[in-house]
Amino acid sequence: MKKLINIKGAWPYLFALFLNSFVDLGHKIIIQNTIFKSYDGELQILLTTLVNGLILLPFILLLTPAGFISDKHPKNKVMRISACFAVLLTLAITACYYLGLFWPAFAMTFLLAVQSTFYSPAKYGYIKPLFGKEKLAQANGVVQAASIIAILTGTVVYSLFFETLYQAESTSPAMILQTMAPLAWLLVINSIIELIMAYRLPTLEEHQEKQFDWARYRSGSYMKESLKPLLTHKVIRLSIIGLTMFWSIGQMLLASFPAYAKESLAETNTLVIQATMAATGIGIAVGSWVAGRFSRNHIEIGLIPFGAVGVAVSLWCLPLMQSSMTQALCFLSVGLMGGLFIVPLNALIQFHAGRDEMGKVLAVNNWVQSVGMATFLAITACFAYFGFNSEFLLTFTAVVAMLGGLYTIYKLPQSLVRLVLNWSISRHYKVSVQGMKNIPEQGGVLLLGNHVSWVDWAILQIACPRPVRFVMDRKIYSRWYISWFFKALGCIPIDASASSKRSLTTIAQILDNGDVVALFPEGHISRNGHLSEFKRGFELACKKAQQPLKIVPFYIRGLWGSKFSRSSDKLKEVRTQGMFRDLVVAFAPAMEKQSNAQQVKSQVFNLSVSSWQEHVAELPNISNAWIDTVKRVKTKTVLSDNTGMSLTAQQTLVGAISLSKHIKKNVKQDNIGLLLPTSAGGVIANMASLLAGKTLVNLNYTASQSALVGAIDQAQLSHVYTSKRFLKKLQQRGIDLSSALQTQQVIYVEDLFAMVSQKQKIGRLLAIKVLPAFALKWLYATKTKASQPAAILFSSGSEGTPKGVMLSQQNIMANLKQVSDVLNTQETDVVLGSLPLFHAFGLTVTQLMPLVEGLPLVCCADPTDAVAVAKTVAKHEATIMCGTSTFLRLYAKNRKVDPLMFASLRIVVAGAEKLNEQVKTDFESKFNKKILEGYGTTETTPVASVNMPDQLHQNDWQVQVGGKAGTVGMPLPGTSFKIVDPETFQPLAIGEAGLVLIGGAQVMLGYLGAPEKTQQVIKEIDNQRWYVSGDKGKLDEDGFLTILDRYSRFAKIGGEMISLGAVEQAVLNAVQQDIDVVAIACKDPQKGENIVLLHQGEIDKKQIKQTMLADGCNPLMLPKSYFMVEEVPKLGSGKTDFSQAKKLATSLIEGS
Repeated sequence: MKKLINIKGAWPYLFALFLNSFVDLGHKIIIQNTIFKSYDGELQILLTTLVNGLILLPFILLLTPAGFISDKHPKNKVMRISACFAVLLTLAITACYYLGLFWPAFAMTFLLAVQSTFYSPAKYGYIKPLFGKEKLAQANGVVQAASIIAILTGTVVYSLFFETLYQAESTSPAMILQTMAPLAWLLVINSIIELIMAYRLPTLEEHQEKQFDWARYRSGSYMKESLKPLLTHKVIRLSIIGLTMFWSIGQMLLASFPAYAKESLAETNTLVIQATMAATGIGIAVGSWVAGRFSRNHIEIGLIPFGAVGVAVSLWCLPLMQSSMTQALCFLSVGLMGGLFIVPLNALIQFHAGRDEMGKVLAVNNWVQSVGMATFLAITACFAYFGFNSEFLLTFTAVVAMLGGLYTIYKLPQSLVRLVLNWSISRHYKVSVQGMKNIPEQGGVLLLGNHVSWVDWAILQIACPRPVRFVMDRKIYSRWYISWFFKALGCIPIDASASSKRSLTTIAQILDNGDVVALFPEGHISRNGHLSEFKRGFELACKKAQQPLKIVPFYIRGLWGSKFSRSSDKLKEVRTQGMFRDLVVAFAPAMEKQSNAQQVKSQVFNLSVSSWQEHVAELPNISNAWIDTVKRVKTKTVLSDNTGMSLTAQQTLVGAISLSKHIKKNVKQDNIGLLLPTSAGGVIANMASLLAGKTLVNLNYTASQSALVGAIDQAQLSHVYTSKRFLKKLQQRGIDLSSALQTQQVIYVEDLFAMVSQKQKIGRLLAIKVLPAFALKWLYATKTKASQPAAILFSSGSEGTPKGVMLSQQNIMANLKQVSDVLNTQETDVVLGSLPLFHAFGLTVTQLMPLVEGLPLVCCADPTDAVAVAKTVAKHEATIMCGTSTFLRLYAKNRKVDPLMFASLRIVVAGAEKLNEQVKTDFESKFNKKILEGYGTTETTPVASVNMPDQLHQNDWQVQVGGKAGTVGMPLPGTSFKIVDPETFQPLAIGEAGLVLIGGAQVMLGYLGAPEKTQQVIKEIDNQRWYVSGDKGKLDEDGFLTILDRYSRFAKIGGEMISLGAVEQAVLNAVQQDIDVVAIACKDPQKGENIVLLHQGEIDKKQIKQTMLADGCNPLMLPKSYFMVEEVPKLGSGKTDFSQAKKLATSLIEGS
């Protein structure tokens, strides 16, 4: 609501609208009260009916001119001119009051109505350009509420002033008007303020070149044209009929109730009568507000049948009430239900009306409502003329309302279904809609998107403002016990066999009729939460369609992991925590009917990014999420390491709280240095730092001294938490860090844990067991914003100076949720944490992800110790292992690692560097475990994509492809890839190689203290942040990414760019053995650059050359120099250190 009223022009618009209703009602109240005081019985009803008829008459007679002017001129200018006339009319009314001219004043209601006839289409037509299509229902709720508040205020104010100024000796209408003369100045003042507000409205539309043809107006041609939307557009027609019934019933009620109160209740005070009826206005205002709340970013049409039936029931109860108070409650109920009824109807009219016909449609709406109200007033007058009393009229009103409610349910069965669905879903889900404005108002629309649950159709129907016809399997459609339901919803049965072509023809015909059709192109519900292949059947349906149509891609986020999905029971347990789940439905801009499956799927991937970003914005920070998990898993073992330490979730939190107390007290800077192995102690130290509200800086102990000092200086670290035992082990390996840490205060975590008393541990453990999660967060977790940095990870520096990558709380929460979703975590899963904590993969995927998701984590400090890793996997029956190609090679080569030691593994993921084909073959053949290659960067927290195991659908025996050999998988949910030209950043076609851009909620905040470097790698395209990876790759038609090389890893030889990665692979293919090689581009005075190959072990250079040429390699790919080295330079993460390799190659050339 706050965002709505903060839109430029919203406040002046609402004030102008309020004052317009206030002025119109003021004069009407004075005239009606004068009639009430001067006349009785049937004459009173007739005159009251007549004054209401005079108000309606201009809306009937001036339909076409009013709509024409509203469409021809900017609507704010129409409102200004109308407001000017309102000032003149209120001055004329004031003169009539002072002169006691009752019948001219009576007639002035007609002129005020003429002004309103032109004002109304402009007023309501201005909503859509001012607030936008996505906020139509919510804006209509606010507008309706403002109008009703104006009516309420006007009713009370003018009735109060009327009773105050009224003198009992005033026996004629003229005398009564003269006593009311001072009140007329209030009308004048309000109309002047309204004029000022109208001049503050921004111009949002252009002037249309149209000419009004009076001859066509007199002949009725304009009338036929104006009524065309009513006759041809079902939704507009039904909406207008619904509004007409409501307001017509209201006119009959307002005309008959004063006489009923006077006859049955002996009530003669106009203030009491007007206040009783004014309760309707309060109800409408409240109902409108509630409808707006239900319709955030979409139009909730499920409220329509509920409101219609509620109005009818309330009217039935009205004659049964015997006091003003109980009758006021009935009027309140009528208004409340009426507000729920009219807000979505008004929004539907404005949504479905074309931009150039908005004024015309709204004028038709006014005209039909006016005709309906005039008809009901005529019926009221006839009943009064023939002697029917007011109680009969109230009963008749209730009967008409009941018939109208039943008609609404009959014509809009899907609305009632939506109401039930929305009620059911809203108990557990918060539905948000993005891009509703992208759904065309008219014409055929084909909705295409992801399919992750059994209730996707229901969510889509709730989100779409137009009725949706769903395509479904005929076998399900034909089941006798539910077929009636599918028919009522207009579902389209199709065959999966050869006769499906006939079904596609049916879809094409329905699209030609201008309907909205939803189709899930995957053809089945996802079994891994990922998008699978988009079938091309819809392309044929679009080709068969004869009329223009639009394709609108959609993405549903939030149902994977629900009880309606095919996710694991463990993931369902994790995702159902809390009162509500965030559920986002996003619609992309409409595409042409010629769009193919690849283009549509690409848009769906892009939609996943925006929908995930909205979801991630609602996630708690890391420490709060962890506390929630601890309260859920309680005494389950969640943290172990290969030293024998084993801790429950509660014990782990006790340790983290104890350490965080010291950190909060002693570390005043935002950043905290950690120099610890992947162990239980290292994990606890990281979580303690997050509880203390600090930004993690895990230092790379395998880096050079200069790189380590540089990281410490960049992060401005004053304290470094480490372990005596760990530093001693590093010294035994020849790594002495004492000089690098000499200016920092070094704190040993063993000493801190030893200082925690048993009493403190028991007290904290009891608090964790007894207190609710919110209390634990308040006591122990420092408040941190989602945008605050959670960690600074220094990039590998494989190609130069390490950069400090700032990852926010939101980045990390997004990536660990994405990874957990695609892993489809199982009840028996145990995560192996062997990657170092200074590595992005090690910090987020193999430490924070299991802790936050409640999965057991078992740590092994040294990933290069193949036997220790294997023993840890076997002992704890780990099921998920992540590693680099280098580490996986060690496990495959080590004879002491028996295949049975890795028997428990369910998923093995390789990342951080390109997976060597020989390593893949050796590992899979030895352990019979498939390696799933992934891709990412430190700057993307780090995971961007991963291959997953294929899944079999047993209902149709189709395979959902989760991975493809040679690729790094599809982007994670909430992630998107874009392949662009590296110079122009223009998108490239499917299958064409170019620069890889990565978009998603996991894209970093930026580089520490380097805004210029951040700007170089973060590009904003179409209001979305993309990370420029520097990698060269290509996407296939299903969205799988293949990485070809780094753009920085090319040698320019003889003017031609040669991929060094391709050279390395060609060499490995030639030698046909698993050795470590790295190709380096070095300067060459003749060719610009040449290729130098560093290799471990003996190789036959002549054979390599012959094999490479025989394999069709470009002769420029042949290395010029070969150097055997004891070890190819590596980083601590296992990746090749290209920077050190180049230095080594240069020194070897110079020494040769």
